[in-house]
Amino acid sequence: MTVDVLKIAGLTFAAVVLQTSILSSLEFGGATPDLLLVTLVAIALLRGAITGAAVGFAAGLLIDTATLARLGETSLLLTIAGYWIGRYGETTGRDRTHAPVLSVAVVTILYGIGALSLHVVLGDAVDASELFGSLLPGILLNLLLTVPVYALVRRILGRSAWSPQEVRLLG
Repeated sequence: MTVDVLKIAGLTFAAVVLQTSILSSLEFGGATPDLLLVTLVAIALLRGAITGAAVGFAAGLLIDTATLARLGETSLLLTIAGYWIGRYGETTGRDRTHAPVLSVAVVTILYGIGALSLHVVLGDAVDASELFGSLLPGILLNLLLTVPVYALVRRILGRSAWSPQEVRLLG
């Protein structure tokens, strides 16, 4: 269990460093690839909702401190994203081939809308046309990262004894 936590911490830290140092400067069609979000999706699908939420919070805190952004914004959004993607993995089966691709596409859209909504609630000046103009390129860039990142995370983490079993729904 401790080895698994260290692996997850190493993957998260590496994703934060790569995101802030290299990928944040790459821009295609008004969007940047979000390696941290894709890595969080892979971890949450493989380890479940509680791990996804914890990793999302830690990753958000790391990225907020690394970029000197308003502390807690990214943590809130990534915690929610990690929890719900983890629940999706628990309830539908994480071994389905479409799960990572579908999860990344949906969470990219919801993350953008959530960030826009959070900025509106906080009273920041926001431009919704900027979000919707960069949404499709952002989805495509994240989908390009999905398969290799998910394969790498799955290879590093593998199956664990404390990995949650698939939840059976009644009805």
